[in-house]
Amino acid sequence: MAGIWDQLVDAICRPPRDVYNPAELLGGNSHAFMVGNMEASRIDYELKNNAGQQIMVSHYLPMNAHTRDDKLPVVVYCHCNSGSRRDAEEAVWHLLPCGVGVVALDFTGSGLSDGKWVTLGAREVDDQAVVVHHLRTQGGVSSIALWGRSMGAVTALLYSARDPDIAGMVLDSPFSRLTDLMLEIVVSQRLPIPKVMLKLALKLMRASVKRKAGADISTVAPLDVVGCSLIPAMFGHGREDSFIGMHHSEKLHEAYNSSGAYPVYKNIVRFDGDHNHPR
Repeated sequence: MAGIWDQLVDAICRPPRDVYNPAELLGGNSHAFMVGNMEASRIDYELKNNAGQQIMVSHYLPMNAHTRDDKLPVVVYCHCNSGSRRDAEEAVWHLLPCGVGVVALDFTGSGLSDGKWVTLGAREVDDQAVVVHHLRTQGGVSSIALWGRSMGAVTALLYSARDPDIAGMVLDSPFSRLTDLMLEIVVSQRLPIPKVMLKLALKLMRASVKRKAGADISTVAPLDVVGCSLIPAMFGHGREDSFIGMHHSEKLHEAYNSSGAYPVYKNIVRFDGDHNHPR
């Protein structure tokens, strides 16, 4: 029982970490690569969050893309809980040919960034804020959109509640509330916990995660902040997803912009595949 409990806690705050060599990123050591017939480049840099931790960032750009003001729109890709900036390749192949840059980061606790713990959005949202602020102040960017998968989609939703100037969002397989997801996982693991004790088990899990990672899982609740959203959003979810059920995206889609000052575009796409299936 204790071993299973530790596994559940680690599934939240210490999933397998994607450790890689930067030479494995698109462009390798030369930082130059081709997308079809288009020349492209990768610029790597480091930022620091408010805790002084380094965030590793890559900015993928189409070469020789011309605009009236020499500024390009960018999409910030937000990876899943066991992912890294390497996951942004799917966005790079789609967006660079359209003249849209892609910015990818390793959230702290993931990839090559500093930090030991993953918090499923609780602190990742602060890393997101650092990257967006940098893009807005360094110039060369006309507008910023977000593309997140799983934890990254949750982080995008939480961040969008702070920043209404985000141009749009693609939200792949988010959960609606972390506490609800944790209860579902406990039930699915068939732990010998009576139903009347599930809320107590959740309290204990919340305390365990807070003790280990210093984050409160009860604050990771995008469902509580999306009602007033005014940012165009597209949700997507795999029909066979057994980790985060499709009902999470359906709840978020229904609540999204439901009490907004004016209606905005929102859509939900249901596709074949599970949580980790190629998109």
